[in-house]
Amino acid sequence: EDIKKELKSTDMKVKTVALQKLTYLNMLGFDMSWAAFHVVEVMSTPKLLHKVVGYQAAAQSFNEGTDVMLLITNLLKKDLISTNPTERSIGLDCLSNIVTLDLARDLIADVYGLLSSSSAPCRKRSALVLYCCFLKYPDALRPCFKGLVEHLDDHEQSVVCSVVSVLCELVIKHPHNYL
Repeated sequence: EDIKKELKSTDMKVKTVALQKLTYLNMLGFDMSWAAFHVVEVMSTPKLLHKVVGYQAAAQSFNEGTDVMLLITNLLKKDLISTNPTERSIGLDCLSNIVTLDLARDLIADVYGLLSSSSAPCRKRSALVLYCCFLKYPDALRPCFKGLVEHLDDHEQSVVCSVVSVLCELVIKHPHNYL
């Protein structure tokens, strides 16, 4: 009851703390699907500390049946193209956990574009998130494959390892496509 009251607060700090409590209870097995809209509210705040809590709650509690998934497409898109590396990272991390067919179809171009980032951790994460997107939206694999393979020559070893991992997993899933 207290958490429900706190989530209805107009003070974003109170709402964020309530969402942290609810996320912890969710880890203990309690349902938090009723708070999905509040999660989106916290995700959309401009303050990074609040946004991180919202993205963590979404990554932990959202699934394909969550009714607010359509609301976060533009939010994820905005954070994926952000100049702030932390916003890009939390967007990629969240997307890897909650990707659906619609999200993959709408965001694949943005995730693929991050392979060209000047930041090695961003390139590494985007390669790994591409794998999650390919699983949900296999039609994206063909147009993205060449660009993914080009990163086998990346100067950063962590990016090369990520790309190799993605390619190995793709081959394990569907070996007939690569023979």
